[in-house]
Amino acid sequence: MSEPRSMSGKTCIVTGANSGIGKETALGLARMGARVVLVCRNAEKGKAALEDIRRESGSSALDLLIADMSSQASVRALAEQILKKYSRLDVLINNAGAAVRARTLSADGIETTVAANHLGAALLTILLLDLLKAGTPSRIINVSSEAQRRARLDMSDLQFERRKYNSFYAYGQSKLLMNAFTFELARRLEGTGVTANCLHPGVVATNIWGADPPLIFKLIIALVKPFMLNSKEGAEVSLYLASSPDVAQVSGKYFVKSKPAESSPLSQDPQIAAEIWQWTTKMIGIQMA
Repeated sequence: MSEPRSMSGKTCIVTGANSGIGKETALGLARMGARVVLVCRNAEKGKAALEDIRRESGSSALDLLIADMSSQASVRALAEQILKKYSRLDVLINNAGAAVRARTLSADGIETTVAANHLGAALLTILLLDLLKAGTPSRIINVSSEAQRRARLDMSDLQFERRKYNSFYAYGQSKLLMNAFTFELARRLEGTGVTANCLHPGVVATNIWGADPPLIFKLIIALVKPFMLNSKEGAEVSLYLASSPDVAQVSGKYFVKSKPAESSPLSQDPQIAAEIWQWTTKMIGIQMA
C-alpha cells in the first residue's frame, strides 16, 4: 500500500461517523487535511465525536449533519442540506450500518436492515451524483462485509416477509445488495470521473449489534475478540480507497486488506446486479434507465 496523499482542499462525507470505523475514518481524513462532514443519527453523540476528532486532529474543517439513514425522508433532507452547503464533493463514504436482532420496519415500512444498510446509502449516493460529478475526480466508497459471501438471495422476498427472519442472513444480504449495486453503479459511471468501490474492513470489534446482541454472537465475540481488529485498523481500507493515488482510476471493485478481492458470485452476476438496481431504485422512488 502506498502512502496516502494529502487530502487538503478536498471535501469528504462519512456516514455513521460518531463511533467505530466511521469515527476513525473521519479522524484519518481530518488528519490528512480534508474538510470532513460527519453524518450521524444522534446529535449528542455526533457532537461528542466531532469534538474528539477536532482535538485529536487539530482540524477546524469539520461539519456535523444529522440523519437517520434508515429513513428516506431523513436521507433526502440530508442530501438537500449537502447540496445547499457544498459546491463540490470529492469523497462519499457510505459507512453507516446496523445489525438488527429481530425483524422491524423503518419509518417507510421497509425491513430495517436493508433500509439502513443498503437503501439509505443508495439513495444518498444517487442524490449526490451531480455534486460528485461537479468536482471530478471523485470517489464513492461503500463499506460492505465478508458476510455478503454467505448471503442467501431471494429477489422475491428481500424483506423477509415470507422467509424466517435471521439477523445474520439479513445483514449479509444487505451487504450483498450493496456490492452488486456498487458494481452496477460503477458501470453506469464509466467515463464520468467518478469511481465506485466497496470494501470489507476486516473483522472489527464494534458495537454494530448494539447493547443486546444475539447469544451466539456474544459467544463468538468472546472467543475471537483477541484476534479482531480495532476500529482504527478497520478504517484503513476506507482511508486507502479515499486517498491513495494507486486507486484513482479503479472502479467497480471489492477490496479486502486494501487489495482487490473476489466478491460473491451472485454480486458479480450482471443479470442479478441489474435486478438489484431496478429493485433498489423502485424502493427509493427514483426512476433511472
